[in-house]
Amino acid sequence: MPVEFLSDEQAARYGRYQTDPSPEQLARFFYLSPQDLQFLADYRRSYTQLGCAVQLCTLRFLGTFLPIPTQVPAVVVATLAQQLQVGTDAWPARYTRPNTLSDHQARIVAYLGFAAYGGRQVFRLTRWLYAQVLTSTVRPSVLFDLATAHLVAQRVVLPGVTVLARLIARVRERTGRHLYHQLRNRLNPVQQEALESLLLVPPGQRLTRLEALRTAPTRVSGPALVAALGRLEHVRVLGVGSISLHDLPEARVVRLARHAQVAWGQTLARMGEERRLATLLAFAQALERTATDDVLDLFDGLLTALALRGETKRRRQRLRSLKDLDQAALVLEQAVRLLLDESVPEAQIRAQVLSRIGEASLREAAETVQALASPADAPRFQALSGSYATVRRFLPALLNGIALEGSPSAKPLLDAWYFLRAQEAGGRCRPKWGTAPRTFVPKSWARQVFASRDEVNPAAYTLCVLDRLHQALRRREVFVTTSDRYGDPRAEMLRGEDWDAARESVARALGRSLDPALELVRLQAQLRSAYAEVRETLPHNTALHVLQHDGMPYVRVSPLPAQEEPASLQQLRTQLTQQLPHVELAALLLEVNAFTGFADAFTHVADGQSKAADLPLSICAVLLAQACNIGLKAVARAEVPALTLPRLSWVQQNYMRVETLTAANARLVDGQAQLPLAQAWGGGEVASADGMRFVVPVRTLHAGWNRKYYGSQRGVTYYNFTGDQFTGFHGIVIPGTLRDSLFILAGLLEQQTSLDPREIMADTHGYSEVVFGLFALLGYRFSPRLADLSDQRFWRLSKEDDYGPLNELSRHVVNARLISDHWEDMLRLAGSLKLGRVKATAVMRTLQRAGSLSGLGRAVAELGRVEKTRYLLAYVHDEAYRRRILVQLNRGEGRHALARAVFHGKKGELRQRYREGMEDQLGALGLVVNALVLWNTRYLQQALERWQETEEHVNPEDVARLSPLLHEHVNMLGRYDFTLPESVAAGQLRPLRTLTPWEASLGEWA
Repeated sequence: MPVEFLSDEQAARYGRYQTDPSPEQLARFFYLSPQDLQFLADYRRSYTQLGCAVQLCTLRFLGTFLPIPTQVPAVVVATLAQQLQVGTDAWPARYTRPNTLSDHQARIVAYLGFAAYGGRQVFRLTRWLYAQVLTSTVRPSVLFDLATAHLVAQRVVLPGVTVLARLIARVRERTGRHLYHQLRNRLNPVQQEALESLLLVPPGQRLTRLEALRTAPTRVSGPALVAALGRLEHVRVLGVGSISLHDLPEARVVRLARHAQVAWGQTLARMGEERRLATLLAFAQALERTATDDVLDLFDGLLTALALRGETKRRRQRLRSLKDLDQAALVLEQAVRLLLDESVPEAQIRAQVLSRIGEASLREAAETVQALASPADAPRFQALSGSYATVRRFLPALLNGIALEGSPSAKPLLDAWYFLRAQEAGGRCRPKWGTAPRTFVPKSWARQVFASRDEVNPAAYTLCVLDRLHQALRRREVFVTTSDRYGDPRAEMLRGEDWDAARESVARALGRSLDPALELVRLQAQLRSAYAEVRETLPHNTALHVLQHDGMPYVRVSPLPAQEEPASLQQLRTQLTQQLPHVELAALLLEVNAFTGFADAFTHVADGQSKAADLPLSICAVLLAQACNIGLKAVARAEVPALTLPRLSWVQQNYMRVETLTAANARLVDGQAQLPLAQAWGGGEVASADGMRFVVPVRTLHAGWNRKYYGSQRGVTYYNFTGDQFTGFHGIVIPGTLRDSLFILAGLLEQQTSLDPREIMADTHGYSEVVFGLFALLGYRFSPRLADLSDQRFWRLSKEDDYGPLNELSRHVVNARLISDHWEDMLRLAGSLKLGRVKATAVMRTLQRAGSLSGLGRAVAELGRVEKTRYLLAYVHDEAYRRRILVQLNRGEGRHALARAVFHGKKGELRQRYREGMEDQLGALGLVVNALVLWNTRYLQQALERWQETEEHVNPEDVARLSPLLHEHVNMLGRYDFTLPESVAAGQLRPLRTLTPWEASLGEWA
């Protein structure tokens, strides 16, 4: 049974002492209790007692015995010898008889209550391994470590390394074969034939059906939407969408689908029948969901484009018609002045107007105004009014190709949707337009849709349905069950018996009470305390001003003065940065991998293993190519097997994906968190969120318009999260510049590093009262930097509270009853988010519209008003708090500047057509930036230690203001050399630079 997954290093450290035990470990595992001493007292000779004690404590610490018991750290022997009051000189030479060692081991196992590996223990471990393999996609090397920890926890003596590794390999192989068998048996012969046909090339075509179906749309147009609907129909024709896979391990099914998405058709064809059919079944079901997402993304982009195009056309026409409109308005102005002239008798007004202006001129002016003037209440209709011909191209296919469902509030809109479907179906049962549902039509559309009480304008009605559907899909009032991104956000929420069983534990985990009255009392006390603190310091707070405008009070806070840099900080920064070694970015990545092993997190998409030789070298090359945006050819080397272009292309296709990038990034974040210098910058409890904008010059569905950031082109936002230790722990790709508050919570809930930030800073775009409310429910603190305090409202929970000079400022009262009525639903929502049952982005879409979840969204917003007021009071009261927000946001912006320097190729434009490609490339960028930050921090720390040896004192405040966001010493251009000195590959640091006298004097002058 092959066990290639086990590295030599991992095998070498299995059941062995790697380093000397720490003082805490010595106290826990190597302390001899009175019972231990009594057990050892049966042996008369001192060396026998010491040897038996060493074996006893080794079993406690490692979970197994050493092949040679005397090969233990000296500190272990000294600790035990001191407790036994015996010497240590004789025991290594005399404690060697095999019979004695074996007899002692048997007695120790019985004394400590351990069980030998075998029989029932093997059965239990095998069952545990099956459960792990079926419910997760952990790598076999990680599973090996987990199994080791499990055996130690169950007090089972560890077996040999090969025995355990072979058992894991056998379980994984059998589980895979069982999964293939399960999937294949759910297919009938017709379905099997349909799936097999995906690997065939149709007559007259160049590509297999599989390749054709995997090609997602990139153009936003009516014909492209029809083609996308046709692609979705081809997937449905396979007839496997209704096969239930819910009882199978989801993670493994997802891995099969991902493999089919990236593998060549020939690779799939060479698989065994069971595995091939299982892989194609998983792929077909996943493709139906992603193809549905593509259709809805196309519809969203097309409606947005039509509205923008129509609005642009309307404005141009209006500009061209302004001259005629002005002339008509001047004619009518004369008539109105005659009408208002009191000197003209009422009986003669009409005659006067007609004689001076003329009836023909008046009629012409009135008709011109009627034709050119735009009613203010119909902007959407005016924008879409010229799009009906375009809509007709895709409407029939859209009506028949998408099955919509919705919340109760969306029922009128769905009725209108199915009315249009019946209209398109035709026949004798076609409904009359007079019976069309009307209640969904807003007032802004009513005048155009309904010409009279009984008459309906079909074109305007159709456009109104599509426009309302567009908005409802965005806020998830209407959803599609076969979609991933447009599904029902309420479907997976805790409910019924699940919620009843979890409600107390959820409330305990959130630190909340199930009684809303207690929560409201606590909130009121916190709010009163915050107001009292501001009121007491108001006379002495020179930065805070309470002003009035038109009788309305508002606050203004003086801008923060620039934080001065003392000479000691400037000198320290200059001295440390000048000592950083010059390094190639390629070598930097290899060096970071040498001491973190992040490349081990990249596993093959098919089997989760990494079997290729020199894989870390290929991984680093692909990461550099993607992060620098220079392509694989720039880093390929024909003379190096691990760097040939085919090898790099294969690695990029099979190893680079969100899961592996996330796992590798977690290793870098963890490595940074362990460095003392990084801990001086922060403890990982604070983070900031901000977006980087990238122009996308290629055709894609996943980019949006914004003239401010992208000019005349389209682009995406990489919304990333930066910790107070300068590492990025999560990133989300956003089409265009959607509102940041939709995604800010997702970054905290979905990140998979060891950091646990409890406070997050953001710019104004990340602010909403719903965000404040959800952050408070989940135990986070939201600290945005608001652009204009004068527009903010301060709230109170009780009208009777007296806040002195702040009473007028806090005249708005929170609806506490709404919070009380929906308190349990709010806890249920927070628990569902905390447990990962629902996605934060989908929930934010529904709540911010406050419609699809009844009053729940408004209740969360009411709680958010309380939390926002507490934040505002702290913001205007505490200058240190404002400074802390500014410092953390500046760290995020500095990280963006470093990322821009890395992402220098192809004019800094992102040229990926598909969302997955964007996520992979920007994930690689974030990973490389984290590697730079970690490398800089290690060398800055070494330079700081050298500086502290020569200087009497280093101010900790100066150390806290250092930054690892440096790149002047890193070469990112030219040929890339992937070689590493042997000493550095072994884990040693490069030598720091020794400054010349001229450089030293220059640094002092700077």
